[in-house]
Amino acid sequence: MTHVLIPTTAATAGLVGGYSLARLTGVRPIGGLALAAGGVTAFKGWQNNRGTATAAALTGVYLGSFGYSHVLYKKIGPWPAVASVTAATALASLVAGGPKK
Repeated sequence: MTHVLIPTTAATAGLVGGYSLARLTGVRPIGGLALAAGGVTAFKGWQNNRGTATAAALTGVYLGSFGYSHVLYKKIGPWPAVASVTAATALASLVAGGPKK
């Protein structure tokens, strides 16, 4: 179970941590660094578990979630938007990013 939790945790930390750091510091590039670090770590975990194609697809979900959070922000507010896209990304990671059986 650990193999699926590492990339899922990295993706979750990247999205939540990136937003938190940007908001707390007022410096968006710092949030971007956290987002990038989470994405790279998650990609490596997904790649080890399922290969490059799946890792690329899940990274697309990760980055798409980040982008979509900006759309949701205007409709439901910042934290609900971040929580929603993070939950969707974590679910995708758990379903598709775990080790092959």
